[in-house]
Amino acid sequence: MFGVHGIGGIWGALATGLWASTEINPGGPNGLFYGNPGLVLAQFKAVLVTAIFSGVVTFVVLKILDAVMGIRVAAEDERIGLDLTQHREAGYTQLD
Repeated sequence: MFGVHGIGGIWGALATGLWASTEINPGGPNGLFYGNPGLVLAQFKAVLVTAIFSGVVTFVVLKILDAVMGIRVAAEDERIGLDLTQHREAGYTQLD
């Protein structure tokens, strides 16, 4: 669902809430391990809101694209193979 980069971004945001330190970033907040549990909660809320927002926007865009031009290929194209029908390449040998 999120992919490698999404998981890395989620972990980075949550890790900031855990290990943030004013020794590294003067003027910034401390994280959970330095006495501030509120930062990890704020980071978690931000990750959750971002995931929900991205999911809703992606759903809306896909619905619009489906209504305007369609997002599926024909069943016959799938049977023949998308390498041949969409890219004009032979990716796999298929025997019928």
